[in-house]
Amino acid sequence: MALSISAALLLGIVVFVLLKGGYVRVGPALACSLFGFTLAATGLAPAINTGLASFAGLISSL
Repeated sequence: MALSISAALLLGIVVFVLLKGGYVRVGPALACSLFGFTLAATGLAPAINTGLASFAGLISSL
């Protein structure tokens, strides 16, 4: 059975677990989230999306 999940949802779950576990505080998590939003608005966003798609393809082929 194939499971499809968006990268945003998966990373959101990871951040939530790290916050609840006490590994990451709210301030650094917020800073990283804001950095991600600003990074998505740059010219580097297509390369990042291509890299994530390639990684997802690699994982799905295993």
